[in-house]
Amino acid sequence: MSKPAPKSQMLRVPTVLIPIVRELSQLHREGHTTALLQRLQDVVVEFDSKTDIDHYPINTKHLEEKLEALNNRVAQLEGALIAIQRNGSASNNYRRYKNSGNPYNQTGQPPQIEALSEEKLALRLNVNIPTLQEKRTTLTQEEFSEWSKNRDRGKYMWQFNEKDKLYHPAK
Repeated sequence: MSKPAPKSQMLRVPTVLIPIVRELSQLHREGHTTALLQRLQDVVVEFDSKTDIDHYPINTKHLEEKLEALNNRVAQLEGALIAIQRNGSASNNYRRYKNSGNPYNQTGQPPQIEALSEEKLALRLNVNIPTLQEKRTTLTQEEFSEWSKNRDRGKYMWQFNEKDKLYHPAK
């Protein structure tokens, strides 16, 4: 006993392919398997030869903007991680310092923050180095100090020293 033929299915195809699909379907219904496969191969070759592959120019400006945004975000995340690490270790160190009766600092004040390199200050302020350099060169010293204070978690103002090429705090 032979099995009944499966019911046909409705398929959606692009309008340009409707006549080709009808032709292939007719070949299939008539049992012309070899002709069907040959015609299908011809259709694929014909389709490939007529297909224009558009080579869109790469928008380098857009990519550069995205890369800059990613760099800024990475710098912010690095700064946040350093802040978390420093806050954890700083609070532990301060507790140890306060409880140990530190013979080197009798004032009872926490140790003063040190001068920072460009890289370390950029991380502290959650900016990348080019942004830090741009702000330092385009703003006045007072404006730069105020800008850095607004970005600094300890509200320190920072000033660049040309002699040692370090940023010094000025609270």
